[in-house]
Amino acid sequence: MNTLTYALIIALISGVLLQWHLSARHIRHIRSNRDMVPDNFADRISLEAHKKAADYNCAKTRVRLADLVVSSVLLLVWTLGGALDFLDGVIRPYQLSAVWTGTIFIIAVVLISSLLDLPLSLYRTFRLEQRFGFNKMNLKLYITDLLKNALLMVVIGTPLIMLVLWFMDNSGAWWWLYVWLTWFGTNLVMVWAYPAVIAPLFNKFRPLDNAELSTRIAALLDRNGFTSNGIFVMDGSTRSTHGNAYFTGLGANKRIVFFDTLIDELSYDEIEAVLAHELGHFKCGHIRKRLAILGVTFLIGFAILGVLLGVPWFYAGLGVSEPSAYMALTLFVLVAPAFTFFLQPLFSSMSRKHEFEADDFATAQVRSGSLINALVKLYKENANTLTPDPLYSAFHDSHPPAPIRVAHLSAG
Repeated sequence: MNTLTYALIIALISGVLLQWHLSARHIRHIRSNRDMVPDNFADRISLEAHKKAADYNCAKTRVRLADLVVSSVLLLVWTLGGALDFLDGVIRPYQLSAVWTGTIFIIAVVLISSLLDLPLSLYRTFRLEQRFGFNKMNLKLYITDLLKNALLMVVIGTPLIMLVLWFMDNSGAWWWLYVWLTWFGTNLVMVWAYPAVIAPLFNKFRPLDNAELSTRIAALLDRNGFTSNGIFVMDGSTRSTHGNAYFTGLGANKRIVFFDTLIDELSYDEIEAVLAHELGHFKCGHIRKRLAILGVTFLIGFAILGVLLGVPWFYAGLGVSEPSAYMALTLFVLVAPAFTFFLQPLFSSMSRKHEFEADDFATAQVRSGSLINALVKLYKENANTLTPDPLYSAFHDSHPPAPIRVAHLSAG
């Protein structure tokens, strides 16, 4: 054990205790407001729906806590418990090249971690979501999605991992910059390809066939100089009753997607308002800003890894006896979240600021009342709590709490 060992233990325990405290606050706050709908929503959300949202969010928070405990224990098992060192000892004797050894090692860690996460994933889908009436997925579809994800990981992840490991072993002191460029370029390609290549593997998309709604959406896009390669409705109802809408893709491959559950629930005015909000993210440059922030964050991370790669105490402090490029990459990916969690309020704050800006953009295009009505319906449909604990929300919520967001829209 060295200083890094103690730093990891302290960071991990501190993070778990802080998240436990935040979750307890959140549950208490929701429960204390369970029996009364907030005044701003009393005429639009029933007490029954409000209680359902309270119970659902308390249950989700407890499952998140269970996930936190399990993942923290597994991190210690992987590192200080020697599991990574053991797995490395199983693969090394085959005497493959460093790139192939590392690729097999990393894929094995990902697959084992996914299998260990399976019980909680099954519980979320078939107990938690089922209990509150959201799950529409059967076991066959769940397994099919699981296999598709695994296949994508192998097909896309294998060559990417091999290229990264090759750079790490053969590019000298600046390998981390080449790896970052590879990672960032791959992300851009994936965002560009997602609408046409990846998303259709999991869902069916049909062009929006409502002439009146299509005309209104086209007029909104034209007013703002926005072009896309289509407006589509996704069969979200095959998996869940949750509703949503989003933009996806880059350049000429942008696509507007509505969940079929959303189309069925909202009026034309409300759908246009939701679309105006999503359009606001593009017009306000949020997509570029998020990509830039993500890029800078990972650039710093890869630069730090570039320093750690060659220092023995990095491996020794995390329970590894044999240094290697692939082991350094695996350790860094596993351990970094224990330290970066404390930055989460900063990133959440930036995200909520973007949501306010997108709302402001939307209300310049449509009536604020339409967006408020749409949000209230979405809160109800998705059983979002109207009374989150403020401190918990500051850490975990990328969107402003419902009362604050609606008050902002009403004031505007």
